[in-house]
Amino acid sequence: MVPVFDLATRSLYLCVGQRDDMASFLASVLRGGVDIVQLREKNLSDDVRVDLARVMVPICRDFGVPFIMNDSAELAHAVGADGVHVGQDDDSVARCRELLGPDAIIGLSTHVDQEFDEGLLEPVTYLSAGPIVETPTKEGRPGTGVDYASRAQARSALPVFVTGGVTDQNVGELVAQGLRHFVVVRFLTESTDPEKSARSLRQALDFALD
Repeated sequence: MVPVFDLATRSLYLCVGQRDDMASFLASVLRGGVDIVQLREKNLSDDVRVDLARVMVPICRDFGVPFIMNDSAELAHAVGADGVHVGQDDDSVARCRELLGPDAIIGLSTHVDQEFDEGLLEPVTYLSAGPIVETPTKEGRPGTGVDYASRAQARSALPVFVTGGVTDQNVGELVAQGLRHFVVVRFLTESTDPEKSARSLRQALDFALD
């Protein structure tokens, strides 16, 4: 049975692609304070993505952390993920909800106000806003700026996860602008000490939110 998670209480969301050290890396960042995990891998076969997810799901379960599959509700269902995250051009939210059921986590990326407003009408669990700065993980997409994410958070009863360049050095400033939930990629995936980096970010975030 898939657990039911309250994302309103979760604020540090890791997106990670294929790694040779996935098991040890994932355990490290979870010990450091990551409280949501997404496998974000767009360039590999479904079989490889399933194999990666089957390494990640039990580790996330051990830590009581939701595991999200990127793009495909079918793959999320196949691996027993807690939910799926889709972009504007992926599976529809309605299709994801139909396949995964009422308790699954379904997230939707938004980049402009119209997309966000339309997303609020969908059966989503959370929305993402950004990237607030241009980032190599969203190649070719310009940064939206913090104002967009702040507007999104202010008019949503759902959690709004902010993407783009979040670090332990800037997360306090972002919280001060009304943001509460953050997606992190490079700060952890490129770290030489992922657990230390995750803990530093967690501490900076918790201090700002306190």
